[in-house]
Formats: sequence, C-alpha cells, structure tokens
Amino acid sequence: MLSSGNLFGLIRTLLDEPASVQDQDQHLIEACLQGERAAQRALYERFRSDMFRVCLRYAANREDAEDYLQEGFITVYKDLQQFRGDGPLGGWIRMVMVRASLQQLRKRKMAFVDLDGIPTLSENGHSTLITAQLDAERLTCLIQQMPPGYRTVFNLYIVDGYSHEEIADMLGISTSTSKTQLFKARHWMQARVPDHVSKVSS
Repeated sequence: MLSSGNLFGLIRTLLDEPASVQDQDQHLIEACLQGERAAQRALYERFRSDMFRVCLRYAANREDAEDYLQEGFITVYKDLQQFRGDGPLGGWIRMVMVRASLQQLRKRKMAFVDLDGIPTLSENGHSTLITAQLDAERLTCLIQQMPPGYRTVFNLYIVDGYSHEEIADMLGISTSTSKTQLFKARHWMQARVPDHVSKVSS
C-alpha cells in the first residue's frame, strides 16, 4: 500500500517543473528591460510550457489557465527589474505565476467550502497502479476537479512548498483554515486516486 507520505511525495516529484538558469539569462533580462520585443518573445517561449502547467494546477480548466498565464506574464514583464538573481529566473517567474493565479481566483470569489462524507483511502492494493500509471497530466486533471479552496491550499503546500503561515498570509485566511483545507484535500485526493487510475487503465 502506498502511504500518504509516499503518495504526496510522488505528486510533488511528478509536478515539479525544472527551471534551470543559464549565464545568458542576464542578457535576456536586460534586453527585455530595454523593451526589445524579440527578447520578450524569447522569454515567453522559454517558460510558457512550464508556467502553463503551474497555472493549470490552480485553474479549473484550460481556458482559465490561459487567462492566469497571460496575467502572469504581464506581471513578469512589468516587474522584471525586481529580479535580483538570488535564485533561478524560472523560480522567480513561477512565484509570479502562482501569485497571479491566486489573484485571479480571488477575483472569482474562491470559496473555502466544506464537503461532508469525504471517504478515506481504502486499502485495496492499488499502490502499484498508482506508481506505474499516474503521470503529471493525470494528476493535474485530478487536481483540477478539487473544490477551489482545496485545490489552492493543496497546490501551495504539497506542490509549491509554502508553509501554512505563508498560505494564510497569501490567501487572507487563518493558519487553522489552511490546515483544515489541506487535511480535507488530502482525503479527497487519497479517496480518488485509486478510482482515477483504474479508469484511465481500463
């Protein structure tokens, strides 16, 4: 049986987007800051795919994710001078995308709902199927089905590595609400992973 810790470690690994930075990034950044369209386009093309996957995790569908991505890159171009090179450029852009997604969710009045009767993960021997057949695309699809509050806290804590204190500050909620949403999101995910895997494998 795949333990809860192993399951969520697997999710983090599958959904992690590499964001390596090369020496030429500084030249690209300087060109973007000078308003060179070719450089801005190059920056967009370089990070578009990875950042779209980030937005997909926070959105309910691809159309919303496209909106989040567009708003995110607008912010990237506007605030690029704030990047100090303390870490990877991709990591900074990813943070911008997460915050842009949260801003869009707040505009759409994201609710932290309470669902009754959430089942726990059944012990039915699906761990091999989960490990072998669950990939990033299917995980993203499953995460998109979560209620918005669950999905947002799950992404911020499990995938993006924020603490409950940071999540509470970002979302304007209490740390106890963040912890409760994560607890319910874990059970929601655990209950559906075996069923989801069996469906895609049939």
